[in-house]
Amino acid sequence: MTPPFIFMDLRTADTEASRRFYTELFGWTVADVPAGSASVPMFVDADGPWGGFTPLAADDARLPQWIPYAPVTGLDDAVRRATELGATVVRPRVDFPAGSVIVIQDPHGATIALWETRAS
Repeated sequence: MTPPFIFMDLRTADTEASRRFYTELFGWTVADVPAGSASVPMFVDADGPWGGFTPLAADDARLPQWIPYAPVTGLDDAVRRATELGATVVRPRVDFPAGSVIVIQDPHGATIALWETRAS
């Protein structure tokens, strides 16, 4: 079976502590990947980045969590279908050079990111 997730995002209030924990626990490699004029810490392997860190803002009451990214074709249609099924949009659409993402919460409270890769 092909894994259903293409990326994992770790939302954390302490990126450095989380980085230490996962590198020490599993031996995962974290690299600072260039992103414009800054760099972003990401979990990487020989194939490239497979996960990243998103800092939780001090006023964000949500607990730290892992958010899986599920690939979709037709992001807006997928979100429309999800909301018809009872999901709510947690983070509206964000467009990146590689694709676009919308984060939803299912009717029971679990969060998932819907990702559409930009056509080349």
